[in-house]
Amino acid sequence: MTRMVQCVYLNKEAEGLDRPPYPGELGKRIWQQISKEAWQAWVSHQTMLINEYRLSPVDPKARKFLEEEMDKFLFGGETTKPEGYVPPGGA
Repeated sequence: MTRMVQCVYLNKEAEGLDRPPYPGELGKRIWQQISKEAWQAWVSHQTMLINEYRLSPVDPKARKFLEEEMDKFLFGGETTKPEGYVPPGGA
């Protein structure tokens, strides 16, 4: 049976994640309140941040930055967009 959550990102009921996607309290909160669709939106945004800022996931400062951005992106708040960023296919 599919686990449903009231997704705070999409502001609707949607299919929930199978397990917490991140360790600790933040991961638990994501698992309880974020849908698979919203998580995929974050993964795409995170990929853009890593590529545009040339972040290394093994760098503790980069991991902290990405964790803060993930919290803002999923639970509301001003997210960081690289200056001059144009999405693929955009003009």
